[in-house]
Amino acid sequence: MNITEHFTFEELTKTNTGLSNVPGPKEFEALSYLAVNLLEPLRQLYGKPITVNSAFRSREVNRAVGGSETSQHCKGEAADLTCDDNKKLFELIRDNFIFDQLINEKNYSWIHVSLKKNGNRKQVLRYINGRYELV
Repeated sequence: MNITEHFTFEELTKTNTGLSNVPGPKEFEALSYLAVNLLEPLRQLYGKPITVNSAFRSREVNRAVGGSETSQHCKGEAADLTCDDNKKLFELIRDNFIFDQLINEKNYSWIHVSLKKNGNRKQVLRYINGRYELV
């Protein structure tokens, strides 16, 4: 089921844990909001495929992958992304979109981005040497 032209429900809820990973109505709404208002416009701007490594995570999946107890993935508000130029993708998000958090994970190994319907902080961070730092 496509949520947008380039992003499907299946790719935004995939997991390799073998655990159930089905969002409730509130989480599905947030996930759709993320896809429609950030992921799809980002894909259009970038002009090339973007891989979603992880988006929605049930609490069980989040625990299994070692995610934070307060992870926005569990709310359907976050996605971890990769492409052929993660640094460029990071800069496109930072310079062109509203977001809650944007994180350069391990020297651009992947990009974490989150979006809420209200109260986005536009917080830019990097994860280096085992901790998060404001950029």
